[in-house]
Amino acid sequence: MFVETFAQPSPSKLLVYATLILLLCNHTFSLRHPVLTNVTDWRALLSIKSAISTNPEGSLPYWNNSVHYCRCRHPQRVIFLELETLGLDGFISAAIANLTFLRKIDLSGNQINGLIPHEIGRLRGLRYLNLSMNSLGGSVPSSVSHCSRLQVIGLSSNMLEGEIPSVLGNCLDLRILSLSNNHLEGKIPLSLTNLSFLDVLCLGSNDLSGEIPSLMGKLYRLTELDLSGNRLTGFIPASLWNLSALSQLNVADNYLLGVLPTNAGYSLTLLRKIYVYNNRFHGPIPMSLFNASTLEVVDFSSNRFIGEIPQNLGGLRKLRWLNLLDNQLELRKDEGWSFLTGLCNCTNLEKLQLGSNSLGGLLPNSIANLSTKLQILSMSDNEISGNIFHEIGNLVSLTVFDMGQNLLRGSIPAPIGLLTNLHVLDLGTNKLSGEVPSTLGNLTLLNSLHLGSNELSGMIPPNLGNCQNLISLNLSNNKLTGGIPKEILTISTLSIYLDLARNSLTGSLPAEVGSLKNLGEIDFSRNNLSGELPSSLGKCQVLKNLRISNNFIHGNISLALSTLRGMQELDLSQNNLSGQIPYVLQDFPFLYYINLSYNNFEGEVPRNGVFANASAVSVLGNNNLCGGNSMLQLPPCTFQSTWKKYWFATLSLIIAFGIIGVCLFLIFCWMQTPRKEPINIESIYVQGRISYAKLMRATNGFSADNLIGLGSFGAVYRGKIDDDDKDSMFRGMQIAVKVLNLQQHGASKSFTTECDVLKNMIHRNIIKILTTCSGVDSMGNDFKAIVYEFMANGSLESWLHPDVNEQGETKKLNFLQRINIAIDVASGLYRLHKGGEKPIIHCDIKPSNILLDEDMAACVSDLGLARGPVEALVRTSLHTINSYGFKGTIGYVAPDASAKLPSPLLPLGPLEWDGDGPKGSRGEGRQAR
Repeated sequence: MFVETFAQPSPSKLLVYATLILLLCNHTFSLRHPVLTNVTDWRALLSIKSAISTNPEGSLPYWNNSVHYCRCRHPQRVIFLELETLGLDGFISAAIANLTFLRKIDLSGNQINGLIPHEIGRLRGLRYLNLSMNSLGGSVPSSVSHCSRLQVIGLSSNMLEGEIPSVLGNCLDLRILSLSNNHLEGKIPLSLTNLSFLDVLCLGSNDLSGEIPSLMGKLYRLTELDLSGNRLTGFIPASLWNLSALSQLNVADNYLLGVLPTNAGYSLTLLRKIYVYNNRFHGPIPMSLFNASTLEVVDFSSNRFIGEIPQNLGGLRKLRWLNLLDNQLELRKDEGWSFLTGLCNCTNLEKLQLGSNSLGGLLPNSIANLSTKLQILSMSDNEISGNIFHEIGNLVSLTVFDMGQNLLRGSIPAPIGLLTNLHVLDLGTNKLSGEVPSTLGNLTLLNSLHLGSNELSGMIPPNLGNCQNLISLNLSNNKLTGGIPKEILTISTLSIYLDLARNSLTGSLPAEVGSLKNLGEIDFSRNNLSGELPSSLGKCQVLKNLRISNNFIHGNISLALSTLRGMQELDLSQNNLSGQIPYVLQDFPFLYYINLSYNNFEGEVPRNGVFANASAVSVLGNNNLCGGNSMLQLPPCTFQSTWKKYWFATLSLIIAFGIIGVCLFLIFCWMQTPRKEPINIESIYVQGRISYAKLMRATNGFSADNLIGLGSFGAVYRGKIDDDDKDSMFRGMQIAVKVLNLQQHGASKSFTTECDVLKNMIHRNIIKILTTCSGVDSMGNDFKAIVYEFMANGSLESWLHPDVNEQGETKKLNFLQRINIAIDVASGLYRLHKGGEKPIIHCDIKPSNILLDEDMAACVSDLGLARGPVEALVRTSLHTINSYGFKGTIGYVAPDASAKLPSPLLPLGPLEWDGDGPKGSRGEGRQAR
């Protein structure tokens, strides 16, 4: 903002004026000069300041009035208002229209909400308006068209609704119009084609419909056109291909169809980026593309293009990304691969995606001569034959190598272990043979390894355990022998699946399987495994699908499976298992399929839960079973079996009364515990943000030495803000930083949910957010993190199941500490249920989500899966609750999620609470585990 001055005000008013303007612009002033004595502008700035919060980064309070005053262009009046990317929130005051000499408004990159004031149309001299990347709602005010001298309108990345005002076509001086990433609907106004000076038109990521106006070809100065992510139909107008100044054309993710013109590359000679993916285009890819020699990005994926890939694409020397994925392109002769040899001339190529087509023939050895900058190489789901060449190790920058679902033969070359940047390696569903190379253990950054459905033999290399970042591992349907290496069962990051099915593996299932606490699916079926199911399997609380059929497993299954309450599919068929089918399985709320056939089980079959649906249960080949659902056609049970049933029920009743007694005792102890002094909310919850660079320094570059936890949506690091960081309100503070894995589905939603819950839930027993970070990392990728208070004593999990330290000692909790922790957790949950406008359900209460501070006070943490309100759940049946979508750590219904659910998930009974804890107890029922 530029301000000019006139008559000298009084000293007291001068100080007020100078201080105000210093709070609104990033310039400095000197009291030796008069400052803003125009009363209208002064009052307008006061109103703007009252509506907009200060910068949470803390930079505004450091401005002072000790040096030179603002540079000026017009006497006495505010001309520029530049407050971009300061994290400001609040709303835009209508008084901004009183700054009648404004030429430029830039409030982009903040958190401003509310409506765009229609009074802004009174700023007849306005030339630049940028409100992008905020949270503004409502419609685009048509009064903006009154600012007839506007050259830039930037309203992208907001929550604007309604149609695009046709009167914007009256702003004939417009150079840039950006309305992308909103909720705008309707057709593209024809009036926009009158903007003959327009250079940039961005309308992408909205809900626009209809056809692209053919008159858009009149915009001969257009250099960038973005219509992607809408519901546009019809053809691309022929006139659009004559916009010779275009450098970027994006019509992706619509319902467009037709054939791309053969001369497209001759008319759009300045084109740098073209995106037409996810439409219904057909016909061949234009050979003329090579003439657009400045092309860097070509994305034609997810269409219906046919024919061969043009052989002359290698002439695009600046090409960085070629994506032809998911089309109907063909290649039947080996000569057709000459296009790949040509692409070796593209030394800047970073991504080459040709998967899901009909490419055949031998894989040429020229693939190893592609650019050393290549990061993604994907040719999966084709009919490619031949071998993987040893020279593949030359592509040292590869992060994704996907050749799955082809006809490749030969062995996996050992030099593939040189690709140490790989995150995804998929060679599954080919005809590869030989051993799994031990050099794969060098790929320590791997997230996904898929070698299934080949003809691999030999043993599984134990050094695959070095790949400590794996989230999925598939070696199924091969000819592998030997035992299951315990090293791969200690990869704690495995969370999606571990599939070793349909091999010839032998030996028992190692007890280390209990280390896979985050794993969702295990498939060891159709091997030669023996021994018993290890009891440590019960630690895999997230496990949904367990398949160990067609092996030689024996023994009882009660101990191993009784705690896996999140199980959805269980197949233990065709083993040598014995004993009684555990009754606890009928209480598993999500179990929809169970196959126990062809074992040696005996006794009564449970009747409830999944066992009530005979089509979901198979118990064939167990000759000593009885009772159960009549549809199973089993013989009735004898009195002895009935007596066992009632003995079990009696024992359950005794345990229930014991739990009631313990709860009453805990309540009594809580009433005797001195209450803590109230805590100043402002001191424990600081609303603000911190930069990515500061978090990098605080955590030593997010080093593994500072890693203190891993979850479904990210990792948690310990850190300390520099003591000499004068610009940070957190300097010298110990912090815990939760870094979201944004590639994981649901991570962004988890980030938003946790922030929304914790900002309104201030309580001594709920973890406090100090600040957040939302931006990009050093590589330009999206980055989100939450910064919490550091809890010195870690999680309750580490105290209940401690590891032995170097002195041979273990951490222990005494009885009083256990009582206080239980009361703290109950108080935190009560605050979530009753302390806000809408009740909140945590949905993932478990020991690892209970954190302990240096005084051993407990805090409930990790609210990324929190749901609400509770009342909506109370009115539903158990089936509806399941469909509602409880999530979190599966293994039991979290105590707060079961607080008001109908039977059979009825708890001990409601408790009466005061503001922070229980006053007494009453009710009856049985505890839901």
